[in-house]
Amino acid sequence: MAQPSSTAFWLRAERLLSGLATLALWVSGAGLTLMTIIIFWQVFSRYVLNRSPSWTEAFSVLLMGWFIFLGAAVGVRERTHLGFDVLLYFLPASAKAVLRTVSDVVVLAFGAGMIVYGTQLARLTWNTIMPSLMLPGGVAFLPVILGGALVCLFSLERLAGRFAGLPVDADIHATGEEA
Repeated sequence: MAQPSSTAFWLRAERLLSGLATLALWVSGAGLTLMTIIIFWQVFSRYVLNRSPSWTEAFSVLLMGWFIFLGAAVGVRERTHLGFDVLLYFLPASAKAVLRTVSDVVVLAFGAGMIVYGTQLARLTWNTIMPSLMLPGGVAFLPVILGGALVCLFSLERLAGRFAGLPVDADIHATGEEA
């Protein structure tokens, strides 16, 4: 179990990361809402006004990147991301904790890859211009980089909590079923 002096640290960190996840979720939701409005405007202007704006498709795709990658990072923190849990149903709780640790390390590595390769792609395309938006091409890879950073941060939070003795796997110890 975590020491009392470190408990205050973990509570502050948990509140901070919870706030960060909530912010990411709100930004993601706002992006989805804005994308829906933009697509509605595209359809309306094409079929009713007979005049389609050129920026709507590119901007919608850009927004899609933001809400997908930010939402996926929140899914990592809330443990609602995709997983293959069949094996977990047949193992004792201690083995489940080990497999979840392995899973968190793999997710951390994936997030690091998103940062590294997203940065490389952003650098390679920064000097190109998206014609309909007049933005650098590298802007399209910013959500990959930020999403990867959040995935790493949230994976590290769970790993550090598990190693500090916090009940990050309480759901598998209490009932034997997955949350």
